[in-house]
Amino acid sequence: MGKKQMTYGEAVMRIREIVDEIERGDLDVDLLSDRVKEAMRLSRLCNDKLLKIDGDVRKAFEEMLPKQIEEEAE
Repeated sequence: MGKKQMTYGEAVMRIREIVDEIERGDLDVDLLSDRVKEAMRLSRLCNDKLLKIDGDVRKAFEEMLPKQIEEEAE
């Protein structure tokens, strides 16, 4: 079975954890590099989710507006 994709909230929480680790300054260079890469991947995941939601909302409004205009014209 495939790995469950992280939710937006889970990704944001993990990014915050990574930022906290980086700000504490107790990561070695290799681990720091891994954390930065993970944070970038999670940031892309969040951005992709937001873009999808934006597209879904726009599509829903585009479908609703013609119906609303027709109803108001009647």
